[in-house]
Amino acid sequence: MKRLLFTLLIIVSFKSAAQITAIKDTIVLSRKQAETLFLEKNISLISEKLNIDIAEAQVIQAKLWPNPTLTIGEINLWSNATAQELPPLWGNYGKTQQVNAELEQLIQTAGKRKKMIAMEKVSAAIAKEYFKTFLRNLKIEFRGNLTELQYNQAQEAVYQKQLSSMQTLLKAYANQVKQGNVGKGEYIRLKATELQFLKEISDLQKDNNALQKELKVLMNLPAESFIKLTEEGFVPDNSKIENLNIGNLMASAVENRPDMKVLKLGNDYNDTKYKYEKAMRTPDVTLGVSYDRGASLMNDFVGVGFSLDLPFFNRNKGNIKAAKLAIDQGKLQTEEKTKSIQSEVLQSYEDLLVTQKLYESVEANYEGDLDKLLEAYRKNFMQKNTSMLEYLDFVDAYLDNKSILLNSKMDLNKNLEELRYISGQEIN
Repeated sequence: MKRLLFTLLIIVSFKSAAQITAIKDTIVLSRKQAETLFLEKNISLISEKLNIDIAEAQVIQAKLWPNPTLTIGEINLWSNATAQELPPLWGNYGKTQQVNAELEQLIQTAGKRKKMIAMEKVSAAIAKEYFKTFLRNLKIEFRGNLTELQYNQAQEAVYQKQLSSMQTLLKAYANQVKQGNVGKGEYIRLKATELQFLKEISDLQKDNNALQKELKVLMNLPAESFIKLTEEGFVPDNSKIENLNIGNLMASAVENRPDMKVLKLGNDYNDTKYKYEKAMRTPDVTLGVSYDRGASLMNDFVGVGFSLDLPFFNRNKGNIKAAKLAIDQGKLQTEEKTKSIQSEVLQSYEDLLVTQKLYESVEANYEGDLDKLLEAYRKNFMQKNTSMLEYLDFVDAYLDNKSILLNSKMDLNKNLEELRYISGQEIN
């Protein structure tokens, strides 16, 4: 009785979940359509892309000259008995007013401004590669979720088909039990199998709900929408794998991976920084023009001048040495990263070949033959030519094999996607 009540509860829950799904806004998408939405609407990508604009704004800022400095002082607001009279500023005003004005302009020497612009340009290029790295990481997460959703949908379809078949059998057996032609034990055994199918479907739907949540956030879709993926792209084109060349993949990864490009650009930045720090040994010059009224030998005095630091104590040796060491450090990091990338590509390639070998070990007609054999078992069971035990054992074997086949397809898809990710290129 407890088992029967539990079965009824599962059935009610299952039907409720189906009703909830039915009222949602179902969006049918292919993988390509889903990725187009992801690239156009993902909020994180839009936000991250603004870092490129920020870096490019710094290049604009580096190109600007320093502002001139205007200083006005020595203005007396009153006078005393010792004041000397000067020609008035206007009318009769200003006969005893004094004023001093200075205009100064900083002139950067040794090409410091150009070197600063060069550093900011490298920083902008690094920001672009950081965006590519962010996109690359987000894309593999997105594509992995798509593959898992396609797997879940296919797995659920398998169980839904078996559930429908089992429920048809249960109706027939219920009538036979009422007529006394079949023992109730056989009916309960079929009911238990139905419960098992319902539990599997329930678990798959929970996994599906989690994937729906992630994908809707990544594609910026409304919360009430329900994503239905087509089967397109779940099984990769085998020719793509056969045409792969491990040497080309390694070279492509070292050349094209955004994280490697960031490291190389970092080396360019260090080179430019080293030149900039060396230029900092040369003092900048400040040119000035001054005007003085009533505080010199002349009533209206105009003079020019300049100022600069005398590099007696600080020749910027520490910063120059640090910049040189950063260059050496960058070379070592690049060498290590190159070897690491090559090892990653090789491992990913070999994993893909292992998965491909398992997938190809399954004969082309095997899955279709498996479906036909299951239908034959079902008919023989209905005609009493096969026992319930034999029939249910084959159903279990059928579901296990279906799961293995779907897993091999999913693993092949994921391994190929991982190789794309590690090699830093799209494998077409």
